[in-house]
Amino acid sequence: MNNLDAVVVDVDDFCQTFLPAWRTMPNFSGIKQRNKPSHLSVSEVMTIVIAFHQSGYRDLKNLLHPLFLSLLHQQVF
Repeated sequence: MNNLDAVVVDVDDFCQTFLPAWRTMPNFSGIKQRNKPSHLSVSEVMTIVIAFHQSGYRDLKNLLHPLFLSLLHQQVF
């Protein structure tokens, strides 16, 4: 199994147990939180951040730019 595959599985398992408990916690800051829907799930965002930190790139743009170019050439979007 690829290292990224293991990270995806671990992060997804973590989010499935942590997020329901986290959503039941009261908001003590007094600031109203927006629950705007996103195109990515929390586990997908966490996986991207973990992959960025493990990659050794200095910024996220240089990590994701080749990926977006390859996806555009495949016309996945």
